[in-house]
Parts: sequence; structure tokens; C-alpha cells
Amino acid sequence: MKFGKTIKLFLIDGDTNGRLTCELSNWTGKAYKIPRNSIKICSDRPELQTTGVYMLLNKNADLSEKGQLYIGEAEDIFKRLIQHVKEKDFWNEAIVLISKDENLNKAHIKYLENRLHEIACNANRFELINTQKPTQSSISESDKAEMEEFLSNILTLVNTLGYNAFEQIRQVDKKEISVSEEDLFYISAVRGASGIGKTTSEGFVVFENSQVADPVTNSYPKTMQKLRDILISEGAIVKDQDKMIIKKDYLFTSSSTAAMIIMGRSANGLTEWKLKSGKTLQDYETGKNN
Repeated sequence: MKFGKTIKLFLIDGDTNGRLTCELSNWTGKAYKIPRNSIKICSDRPELQTTGVYMLLNKNADLSEKGQLYIGEAEDIFKRLIQHVKEKDFWNEAIVLISKDENLNKAHIKYLENRLHEIACNANRFELINTQKPTQSSISESDKAEMEEFLSNILTLVNTLGYNAFEQIRQVDKKEISVSEEDLFYISAVRGASGIGKTTSEGFVVFENSQVADPVTNSYPKTMQKLRDILISEGAIVKDQDKMIIKKDYLFTSSSTAAMIIMGRSANGLTEWKLKSGKTLQDYETGKNN
């Protein structure tokens, strides 16, 4: 059973675009979200001169491309961030996680750094800037259990702060497709287009092994052609004999973007994606009955 959570945000400088803290009720951890241009004034926060883990982030303004992420740890977070301002220019925001009771030691933060890197790699939402995979420290069974709980809360706060870098794209259990199809949507069209997907709170997921139309139409939007090229270059769409196949579940920002990638032409996803019953995504989302 899932329970509600209380999260407290505090605007340190009274500016919605400035520094803020994020705390989860009844948890000893604390998150900071700091714009790059505010790092230099963080000497006024002595708690940042302690042990913790941090992320340097850049959201790509082009929705067809990934943002960038660097994950690190330090025994003096503020000092390390100042170094990164001098040495790394890809990022524009930092998220820092510390313990309010200063209960994190070097072994703890090395463990958290490794696990965050592992989860980010599996999620594949952001381009990881780390040149090497962080090594995982050896900690006791009890400490590991405590750090896994700490990690779970970190993931909650990072997502709350607007970054889904560690969120898995919601996948349907393969058994679900054969057992229940009440919320799975389909497209079948010319030039080999054949897709299956599902709407989520983040967008529209097209499932692996969906087939992409080939070739595309002459009037295919340039933005979609760019996205299609990116998906091919990163291996999300692959050539399989004479077919173009979605190699892995892929989250699109909208049902229309998903439909245009699958169909290889301009399309309205709200009317193109349909349940087995024939009901459109539009009717499904508005609760309209056939």
C-alpha cells in the first residue's frame, strides 16, 4: 500500500528561480537545488560544507535530445561545487543531498553515488557525463539497508525537483498484454507501421518490437525526421531485415509524436491510437463511450 508524503520546499532567497531546499517529512535527509550562478554565494550555508552526494544537471531545451547529468560525492560539497564551476561548463543546476544529522560517512556516500549511477544508466533518461563508473563501497548489511531507504527518498526528492533522470520508463509486464488489453493502444497503417503503446502520466510509451513505417512521406515534418534520425543513431530504432523496429520501450512526450514516428507521416495521436475495441485515445481520456 502506498501512502501520501509531505514535502516541504523553502525558497532560500525568496526567488522561484533561485536556491531552494526540499525536505521529506520524518526523514533526516535534505536536498538543495542550486542554480550554477548561485554556487558562489553558498558559503552562507554551512551544512553544504559537509559530506553528501550531488548531481550536476542540464535539461536539453530540445525535447528530442537527452539532458546531461554528472553524479558525484564529496566530504565538502561546497568546495567540490566551486571546483566544478571552474572545470565543467555543461551544467546549469546542481542538486545536493546531505544528512541533517551528519550521519553520512565516506563509505555511505560512495555507496549512494554508485547506486545513483547504476539507476541513471538503467533509466537512460539523461546522458551521463561521468567518465568512469563509481566504485561501490563495502558496507555492513544494516548500513546497506539504511542507505537503500535513504536512496529511495533521494529519488523521490529529485523527481519532485523536476528531474526524472532516475525514473524508469513505465513498462507493461509482457503477461499483461495477453491477459488484459483494456488500456493498450494500437496503430496499424501502410508502409509497415504497426505499433502498440500505453499512455502514462509522463507522455506515451511505445513498446519494443513495434514497427516503424519505412519510408516516410515527402511531407514528413522536419522535427519528426530529426527525432527519427536521433532514435536510429542511438539504437532505439533498428533495421531488422526489411523492417524498422523499436528496439526498446520508448517514452514520447505526446501520443502525436509517437504516432508520427510509427506512421512516418503527420498524425494526430488522439485519433490514431485506438483500443482493441476501436475507441480512440481521445475518447478514452475524456471518458466518452462509443
